[in-house]
Amino acid sequence: MGNDVIVSLCLLLVAASATVAVAVREPARQALVLAVLGLSLAALFTVLQAPDVALSQLAVGSVLTPLMILLSVRKVRRRGHPAGDRTER
Repeated sequence: MGNDVIVSLCLLLVAASATVAVAVREPARQALVLAVLGLSLAALFTVLQAPDVALSQLAVGSVLTPLMILLSVRKVRRRGHPAGDRTER
């Protein structure tokens, strides 16, 4: 019974973080929410006794994918503002 409660909590956390990831419009914030989603999925996999899948999720879903998104957003924003045409905000 105790394990069912933990699984249910993890599933609720996954559902909530996935909903927030879809609802957020700014790519940088979306990447951070994606990292939280990856952590919650890793916790769910751990509770479901799949530690190998949880480690893969931590590496790819929580670290690598959000990092790639943040680097891509940074690169796109730099291209959108040429060095001589930057305006103060």
